Amino acid sequence: MANSDQAAGLGKQVKGAVKDAVGGATNNADLQAEGKMDKAEGKVQKGYGDAKSDVADKLDK
Repeated sequence: MANSDQAAGLGKQVKGAVKDAVGGATNNADLQAEGKMDKAEGKVQKGYGDAKSDVADKLDK
């Protein structure tokens, strides 16, 4: 079962990928860098959510 951190992390990754692509297509280095940062933050948040979910699953067993 997905938790809020997993969902939010995936959302940030998608938002970041869009910003990165638009920034690259329009030669907007600031937007592209912001997109890369959003993707990285999303990966970290999703990883935290995954770990939290794993711990909860192990405690339920």
